[in-house]
Amino acid sequence: MLRPFELCEPASVAEASELLLRHGEAARIYAGGTELILAMKEGLIHYDYLVNVKTVPGLAGVRLDADGSLRIGAATPHRVLERDPSVSERFPAIARMEADVANVRVREVGTLGGNLCFAEPHADPGALLQVFDATVRLERKGGARTIPLERLFVGPFETCLEGDELLTEIVVPPLAPRSAAVYLKFGFLERPSVGVGVAVTLADGHVADARIAVGSVGPVPRRMRDAEARLQDRPVADSEAALAEAGRIAARASDAITDLHGSAEYKEHLVGVLLRRAFQAALAAVAGSERR
Repeated sequence: MLRPFELCEPASVAEASELLLRHGEAARIYAGGTELILAMKEGLIHYDYLVNVKTVPGLAGVRLDADGSLRIGAATPHRVLERDPSVSERFPAIARMEADVANVRVREVGTLGGNLCFAEPHADPGALLQVFDATVRLERKGGARTIPLERLFVGPFETCLEGDELLTEIVVPPLAPRSAAVYLKFGFLERPSVGVGVAVTLADGHVADARIAVGSVGPVPRRMRDAEARLQDRPVADSEAALAEAGRIAARASDAITDLHGSAEYKEHLVGVLLRRAFQAALAAVAGSERR
């Protein structure tokens, strides 16, 4: 049963920050509530105050900067990102990932910022956005800071947000020319068991840059820089041999956990499988874009 709570509707980030500071641990940001309300109904958590940031002007929406970076308001629903033409054209991997988040009801209501801040280990966006070197803007009354997205996640359902801070914006830089990103996942029903994001940049027949992130396997989504190093600065023709080693490194570094979604050993195996497939798909995407 859902216990009573008060829904606060601030008109600004500063007002929302004040409410969080005033009520302390009795308050939580509400930005769609698809995960939060479910957990409260199950009695797993309870807050006396929910601070609805969907009422704050400017916290929802998508725009492109002059340098091609994608700026996403934290209160932007998944469905908007799935269907926005600028996202589909400039960041197709993000649009495809968003189209496969949970179900259409969740995508209509749930927001990207809410997804990231809830830090549910079995979620998609946190892994893919890391291969774009995305950053997040955290604001409170009287101050703000910008950090790499990968630093946001501290543990399962835990972020580095201070008690009176809000995540207000996600900034996604464009990939370099001759690049492509791919996100693949495996899971039962709507929740992923393993998710792997890959971004590849080619130059003169070589892999100039490779980025790998793994999610839904361990406590938090992670960049796999040691695995990336096995693929960078190699001729594309030789990358196949390096993929197996990169997969093993990424699997070990993922801190896989045995749970209802599968054993740690099985998840590690899937990391290698999905990494190979995602890398090959990214290579094919670069080649396809050059033929058009």
